[in-house]
Amino acid sequence: MKALLCNAFGPIEDLTVAETPAPVPDDDQVLVDVRCASLNFPDALMVQGRYQIKPPTPFSPGMDLAGVVHQIGKNVTHVSVGERVIAFPGHGAFAEMCVAPKEKVIQLPEGMPFATGAAFGLTYSTAIHAFADCGRLLKDESVLVLGAAGGVGLAAIEVAKAMGARVIAAASDPEKLAVCRSTGADETIDYSKEDLRKRTLALTGGKGVNVVCDPVGGAYTQDALRATAWGGRLLVIGFAAGEIPKIPLNLALLSERAIIGVYWGSWSALYPAKHQRNMAQLAQWFAEGKIKPLISDMISLSGVPEAMRRLMARQVKGKVVIQVQDH
Repeated sequence: MKALLCNAFGPIEDLTVAETPAPVPDDDQVLVDVRCASLNFPDALMVQGRYQIKPPTPFSPGMDLAGVVHQIGKNVTHVSVGERVIAFPGHGAFAEMCVAPKEKVIQLPEGMPFATGAAFGLTYSTAIHAFADCGRLLKDESVLVLGAAGGVGLAAIEVAKAMGARVIAAASDPEKLAVCRSTGADETIDYSKEDLRKRTLALTGGKGVNVVCDPVGGAYTQDALRATAWGGRLLVIGFAAGEIPKIPLNLALLSERAIIGVYWGSWSALYPAKHQRNMAQLAQWFAEGKIKPLISDMISLSGVPEAMRRLMARQVKGKVVIQVQDH
């Protein structure tokens, strides 16, 4: 089979498309013929050896995919050969065939194309887990989304709106903010030109937001936390800016704010039934037209390194989807 291979941790440019043996599923795994996979920020970190998970080399990156079940282990009963599925293997999706743990494989929602299924997986699962399980977001609360034009950011806008929240989207240029508004954001902030804290407070009548969704980190995290209301929750999802912020803990004490880590990967493995519940809710929202992933680019396996470079430079809006095999 063809696969994009990371033979050693290092520069993105070292990734190569090559022939490699197809994986064999064990008793608790599902082997999937990959139709589409999506590019996520951790994929770029992983191949450089900068992610918390470091697979043995050589390996293929790719954390989520959509495809058709090719083979199942003897302990797999919830999907069958030939079924259309979404899978979250953790890595390995940028290949024509991929194995995934049985608890990380679900049916592709009815009527959902493979490309949408690939783009739907990780970002929307992260967003609903962040708001529903970690942030305890309530209807009519307010949300500030940082890096709002990225994959997680746009998913966060749609999920928060589906949960009945008012959404303020923050991004770095007018084009990105226009995408956020078209996705459903109620208000926008250009934090390259506006003071994030002051503008957030102005948009909330001085009260501050209830929840901050932060997949970016860096310089804006502290200002966002300071712009939360009494009992505000800062959801720490990632550090796309490349800098892990150091937050004075007196900011948590003041106004009884909470800083909450969001690690969907480990949570979904620990609580598979709750993950299935969230995916069922997302499928319902998709059927109702409340969520729809924005796919900005469709590329081949050979185009992944360049797309990774653009993703690292924060030049991607929405999701990049890799068409691994023809449908």
